[in-house]
Amino acid sequence: MKPRLAACIGAVALGLGALPASAFTSWTGQRVYQLNEAVFEVVPRGRSRTNDYWCSAAEYARRALGAGWQDRVYIVRGYGPSQATGRRTAVQFTLNPEAAGVTPLPPGGLRQGLKPGDSMTVSRGNSFCEPVPLTF
Repeated sequence: MKPRLAACIGAVALGLGALPASAFTSWTGQRVYQLNEAVFEVVPRGRSRTNDYWCSAAEYARRALGAGWQDRVYIVRGYGPSQATGRRTAVQFTLNPEAAGVTPLPPGGLRQGLKPGDSMTVSRGNSFCEPVPLTF
């Protein structure tokens, strides 16, 4: 029995070692990973709405990166597999589109989805952070 327990503990430890060392957890419960100096990735814990990605990106930009409320957050890559965790869906963002190799789209207009180059201010992204309902 002890060898089996040791094998299970070892397997869990190896599995945990494959995850990035530090992740920011947003108010909505999504995880945010810094991929390099310019790009960070929002990884949902389950099914998420477009607004949830913007909320988490804005919160990370403000709280972890020190961005101002009027700084813009840009999409580097829309929906795709996570580079940080291997999950099926993640979205990548930046505060510096030139460093990330992204051509910014003109601000304004009505857009759907999460397109590379699209952006909004940290303040606008923060406005998508809706309170999570409490259940008793």
